[in-house]
Amino acid sequence: MDSKSQIKGRGAQKNVHNRFFELSHEIRNDFLEFCQKEGEEVDLNKTQYLNVFPKTIVNKVTSPDVGMAYSMNMYQGCEHGCIYCYARNSHEFWGYSAGLDFERRILVKKDAPKLLEQHLKKKSWKAQTIVMSGNTDCYQPSEKKFELTRQCLEVFLKYKHPTAIITKNALILRDLDILKQLAEDDLIAVNVSITSLSEDTRRILEPRTATIKRRLQVVKELSQNGIPVNVMLAPIIPSINSHEILPLAKAVSEAGALNISHTIVRLNGAIGEIFTDWIKKTLPDRADKVLHQIENCHGGTLNESRYGVRMRGEGQIAKQINDTVTLARLKYFKGKSMPKLNTELHEQHKVGQMKLF
Repeated sequence: MDSKSQIKGRGAQKNVHNRFFELSHEIRNDFLEFCQKEGEEVDLNKTQYLNVFPKTIVNKVTSPDVGMAYSMNMYQGCEHGCIYCYARNSHEFWGYSAGLDFERRILVKKDAPKLLEQHLKKKSWKAQTIVMSGNTDCYQPSEKKFELTRQCLEVFLKYKHPTAIITKNALILRDLDILKQLAEDDLIAVNVSITSLSEDTRRILEPRTATIKRRLQVVKELSQNGIPVNVMLAPIIPSINSHEILPLAKAVSEAGALNISHTIVRLNGAIGEIFTDWIKKTLPDRADKVLHQIENCHGGTLNESRYGVRMRGEGQIAKQINDTVTLARLKYFKGKSMPKLNTELHEQHKVGQMKLF
C-alpha cells in the first residue's frame, strides 16, 4: 500500500455508503464546513466525541449463539479500528458510516452509570450477568477520558451484581482495585481478545489496540490477582492468523488464562466491502487467497447470518480451524475452566435494602 495514501492509525481506509440512506442523501458536517470557510485546516483524522442520551443502557441479547443474555455499551463506535469488527454495522443505525466514521465518531453515553443503577434497583430485575462491551470495547481510548466503565464497575460493586468484560486494552489494569473486590464474591469474569502473537499482524488488523506483550501482561496480572480470564482468539482469519492457534493457546495458558474461545471471521453487511478494500491495499499479495478462504468457510460468500453456523463456519477450512482449537483446549487447558458467577448476592442485597424501609 502507498504509505502516502494510507490513513495512519486507522483500520478502515474509507467510508462506505450507509444502507439506511438513499444514494442522494447527503450528510453534512456544519462544523467542519465552517472551519473550511474560515480558512482553518481541518484534521479529518481526529476523533470526535459526541454525547448521546439513551433512555436505557442494559440490552437483552436475543441471538442464541452469542453466549450472553444481557449486554451494555457505554460507547458506540470504537477507536481501536479493528478492520474485521462486526460492530461496525451498528454505526449505520446512528446515521454514520461503518468505515472511518466508526473509528472517528465515538458516541458517548455519559448517563450510563446512572441508567445502570436504575436498572439494578428494579424490583422486577433478577440478577443475570451483564456483559460490558457486547458491541464495542468498554476500555477503548475514550474510557481514559470519560471513565464511564470505572463508574459502572463501582455500581456493580455497590449492588453486588455480576458482570463480565470483553476488552483488548491494557487500560483495564487501571481498575484492578475494583476488579479484585468483585472477584472476592465471584462477581467478575474478564474476556481478553488476543488475535495474534505477531506485532506486525496486530498493527494492521487492530491499529489502536494494546500491544500483544501488554495484553499477555493483562492476562497474567488479572490471573495473579484472582480474576478469572478467558482469552478470545477472535476472529480467526484464514491465512492471516489461523496458523497461530496452538502457539496462542500455549502463550495465554502460561499467562494464567482459564479457557479460550474463538470465532471464524465473517464479513456481514458493510464489513465485506471495508475488509476487501483494506486487504487489497494492505496485503495485496494474498488478498484474493484470504477472501476465497473466508468464502470457503461460509458457503461461498463473505456474509454469514445463520445461527449456530455463522460463528464456526463450515467446510474443510473451517473444520481444520475448529479441530485445532479443540486440540488446543485439550493440550493446554486440561483441568481448567471459568467459574460460574454469583447471582445470589444481588438478591440478598435488594432484600436487605428493602428492610430499611
